[in-house]
Amino acid sequence: MPSPSDASGPTNDVEITVDVGGRKRLAVACVPDVAPPAAGWPIVLAFHGGQSHPRQMRGFSGLDEFAAAGAAVVVYPAGTGSREGILTWNGGNCCGEALQSASEDVRFVDALLNRLVERLPVDPRRCHATGMSNGAMMAYRVAAELAERIASIAPVAGPLALATIRPARPVPVLHFHGSLDQFTPLEGGVGRRSVTRTCHRGIVDGLQDWVRANRLDPQPVHAAIPSMEEGIAIERIAWGRPDEAEVVLYRIDGAGHTWPGRVPDSFYLGTSALGFPANPLILDFFRRHPLAG
Repeated sequence: MPSPSDASGPTNDVEITVDVGGRKRLAVACVPDVAPPAAGWPIVLAFHGGQSHPRQMRGFSGLDEFAAAGAAVVVYPAGTGSREGILTWNGGNCCGEALQSASEDVRFVDALLNRLVERLPVDPRRCHATGMSNGAMMAYRVAAELAERIASIAPVAGPLALATIRPARPVPVLHFHGSLDQFTPLEGGVGRRSVTRTCHRGIVDGLQDWVRANRLDPQPVHAAIPSMEEGIAIERIAWGRPDEAEVVLYRIDGAGHTWPGRVPDSFYLGTSALGFPANPLILDFFRRHPLAG
């Protein structure tokens, strides 16, 4: 995959709809307006946060830059909810209406991937997922339950919301989390600003489930990442080697419930590590971890 900084080309939006359990489900795909590679473009599923929607996720994350660089098709699925634009995902023990109605979100993603393969020149061996907050929980869930289709994931500011996981294959994980997150706390529990009052798992606790599932050395390697921003310190904690189904955490001390490298759309979310953009790291991680075979 090219780097997001390699190009800034035109893109096209393609609306994708699928019927799941009698409910019409929607996603918007941001597609490079260039010829695809021989094997097809990688897919990056980008799940919006709770009480949000795909359009907001596009601005919040800046992931359209992947498509503008000709690096991937970025797909923004829509969650469910009774109020337009206030949508959630059934990520496990969270969140909102999607959890309460037992929304069939994994089934939706499975059907969405089928439709994407039918409609666009994409590479099914390179389907990856990321997401923010409740969307991060959804990325974890599809990795656990659709491991045969999801090559790797990069959740941001949201924990594993499943009590146990049994993925059909090891799935590499790259996670970003701020130490001052007041919605989904790094150490777990109920966030001070949580809307749903969900008691979340600690981030490292959930990642250790993936370490075990991926059969990695349980002893992580710690490394400090240089930061020029006042009040921001970054630590990289990694289990496994880059040639394995590695599990990596970027702990960002001083950051809140934010997307690294992006200005948050509300001051309630806290500080963002603007000098530490997540997107190039996400793209490189996805590039290194396709499905085998």
